[in-house]
Amino acid sequence: MFAEERARLAAMTSEPVAGTRGPRWRALLEARWQARVREVTELSLAYHVAAAAAPDDTGDGADQPETRVLLGRTVAARRKLADVEDALGRLAAGRFGSCEQCGSAIPAGLLASAPEIRYCPCCDAEPVLVPAAAGQLPR
Repeated sequence: MFAEERARLAAMTSEPVAGTRGPRWRALLEARWQARVREVTELSLAYHVAAAAAPDDTGDGADQPETRVLLGRTVAARRKLADVEDALGRLAAGRFGSCEQCGSAIPAGLLASAPEIRYCPCCDAEPVLVPAAAGQLPR
């Protein structure tokens, strides 16, 4: 079953990436970066406003449901921003559009919809085992 799923994914997204060093990808990543920065800024401000208005003894609003939700959304937005910044780094280094696990080309259609993606469809479908001593989390 796993091999069939892998073959299906490869067939669906087999279009190779052409010109991954071009201005098209930089413009797409920079637009995505601007949107992520805006999102982080808005969520951070909303969190601080909610925390300051929270009726608790600590003044950080940590025990309020609204502030917990805003904090979670802010952390998730910061992770997404970091992913885009990593993609910009890969673009500058000439590694954009290549799978970080197997080195194969990531399909252009997939990059167009999620330019910060790191893995090809085949590798993304495989579970990655990371040694606990490495201090990294599996993707």
